[in-house]
Amino acid sequence: MERVEIEIESSSSIIIETGEYAKFGDGSVVVKQGDTAVLVTVIMGNNLVEGVDFVPLSVEYREQASAWGKIPGGFIKREGKPSDREILVSRLIDRSIRPLFPKGFFYDVVVTALTLSADERYDPDVLSIIGASAALHISAIPFEGPISAFRVVKINDNWILNPTHEQRRQAELDIVVACSKHGIIMVEGEAKEVDEKIIIEALYLVFKKSLPLIEAQEKLREKIGTNKKEINFINLPDHIKKNMEEFCVKKIEQIFGIQDKKLRKEMLNKVIEEFLNSFDSSFLNKEAVYYFYKELIGQVLRKKMFNEGKRIDGRVFDEIRPIDIKIHPFERPHGSAIFTRGQTQVFAAVTLGSQEEGQLVESIYEGETFKRFMVHYNFPPFCTGEAKPWGPPRRREIGHGALAEKALKPFIPSEEDFPYIIRIVANVLESNGSSSMATICAGSLALFDAGVPIKKHVAGIAMGLVMEEDKYVILTDITGEEDQIGDMDFKIAGTEDGITAIQMDIKIKSLEKDILEEALLKAKKARLFILEKMYSVMPEPRKELSPYAPKIEIINVPEDKAFLIIGPGGKTVKEIREKTNTVIWVLEGGKVSITGQKTEDIEAAKRAIEAIIGEIEIGKIYEGKITRIEPYGLFVEVSPGKIGLLHVSKMENPPKDLKAVYKIGDIIKVKILEIDELGRPKFTTKFKNGEDMVNEKGGPIL
Repeated sequence: MERVEIEIESSSSIIIETGEYAKFGDGSVVVKQGDTAVLVTVIMGNNLVEGVDFVPLSVEYREQASAWGKIPGGFIKREGKPSDREILVSRLIDRSIRPLFPKGFFYDVVVTALTLSADERYDPDVLSIIGASAALHISAIPFEGPISAFRVVKINDNWILNPTHEQRRQAELDIVVACSKHGIIMVEGEAKEVDEKIIIEALYLVFKKSLPLIEAQEKLREKIGTNKKEINFINLPDHIKKNMEEFCVKKIEQIFGIQDKKLRKEMLNKVIEEFLNSFDSSFLNKEAVYYFYKELIGQVLRKKMFNEGKRIDGRVFDEIRPIDIKIHPFERPHGSAIFTRGQTQVFAAVTLGSQEEGQLVESIYEGETFKRFMVHYNFPPFCTGEAKPWGPPRRREIGHGALAEKALKPFIPSEEDFPYIIRIVANVLESNGSSSMATICAGSLALFDAGVPIKKHVAGIAMGLVMEEDKYVILTDITGEEDQIGDMDFKIAGTEDGITAIQMDIKIKSLEKDILEEALLKAKKARLFILEKMYSVMPEPRKELSPYAPKIEIINVPEDKAFLIIGPGGKTVKEIREKTNTVIWVLEGGKVSITGQKTEDIEAAKRAIEAIIGEIEIGKIYEGKITRIEPYGLFVEVSPGKIGLLHVSKMENPPKDLKAVYKIGDIIKVKILEIDELGRPKFTTKFKNGEDMVNEKGGPIL
């Protein structure tokens, strides 16, 4: 076994080990920090994959409860399909390593990260990114790494690398950054309205701290690394490439004058078909032809930008596409908005629900918790004009929804201020780039429309980059084609006062600091422009909720009496729910949530609860209901949950057969003689006429 250890902070080190586990893989390492350990393996297929024009990379991150010394909750006691967290971490790893495979590398590569052990301090996610890099670097798989990765947070002006989970909860900024020795590669994170300068400071703090990790991986490769495999790259004969250029370039340039994405795509497809039909192309690899045609389109588009200063749709580099906003386009959703930017259109609907409608999340670190705020992003095939069935959410959809959720989450009111579960469903109706950022804008508008008391609008913008040697242009509000042929997809969301979410992916090997700073400043200018449009349409949240939204009220009860509301086996609370047509949840800290469609139903439930927790007094006369009849006496309920015994010896003129005189449900007047140590009353009917009597609500009987 070979081992390298890198000191990160004075009290923490990262250890990379190889040579002991999973030796059938092309590369295999275990990465440790504290008691957290992740096994990462990489395997490459033997043959060039046909029919693809991207690296067929597959990343699988897996957490198992056993790593934390726990057994999974629920009925099925084994791990099933990947959780959202596992998918999001898989995406982090993928986005960090994908840019470093050689251009034209079309071999299957499978990266698997398995958490073997985990403590409460160090998250396995960044360790998995490091492990993927190290396993690839020491293997024979072509990879232009290594890279490093850290999570960094800021708390009270202090920077902390790979923080604990408690520190992350306190942080104003929480981001994961992956770096090569040349610069930043991948960024993902959330913040509480931080300035662009703080983001840059965080990124380059990580970059400086990353170099020892990169050097350690280089040393590991020097010790046990194998020669990189000789592989076949997808290719075409040079004369075919030249013929394609002569036949297609002028036609592509003309097509780039077409504004409509769908028509432009149809015309571009027509050009390559005409080229193939212009000679005997049966001997050609069609996948290679389409791959190099796509490359040619990118070259023409880049040339157009640098030579003409114009983009594919005629915009200048920092111009935002036309924006259209519709508020509450449909009546039944509790809040809704349609946000259109160019040919990207998102319909967001907000639903408000009660406590039982929260998302139950089983976290290894926190156990079972309820999630109050959710953003679910959908990308149906019709939004890009594709004739495909609409399947379950894919990884991209889960990732985009999570990014939008991070952007909006800082402004979701507390449960005390707004006791609702909040769900946003964002359906992309048309997509030509930046649909995740349009989701943030539409979601913010829909929250305002729903009457959720959030203080500020949040907007998002996607920035792009095109580089040619020492020249570059930064693009504001990128389209789909600009994302595909460009070198960067940089998503920034926030308010007028700062950034709340950030995500960056690149296709080049690294990104320089000056370019990042310029992109962030241009993104801020664009964000302020979009926010102005949003405020002009919806300046503040509605004062009243939709009539179709449920009504919720939180009341406080003595904590030591909350169990009375539930009753034996939940019997009492179930009866109140049925009688008042409400949903009642007894929460921690003596709080009770009551949900109903009508105010009068909620008031009825409150009265029932007040009667349950209200004190009954010795010596007072109550009107109660018979709930059970025994030979030795009657059980009488004088208020919900307050049931006691009226013994025959305490009755005025008791009959010989109680069942012959009384039946269950009869109302009877009783006086409380005493209350036992369990809080159960004992009654008598031996009292003078004319004594004051009270009903089950504690008021006088008239």
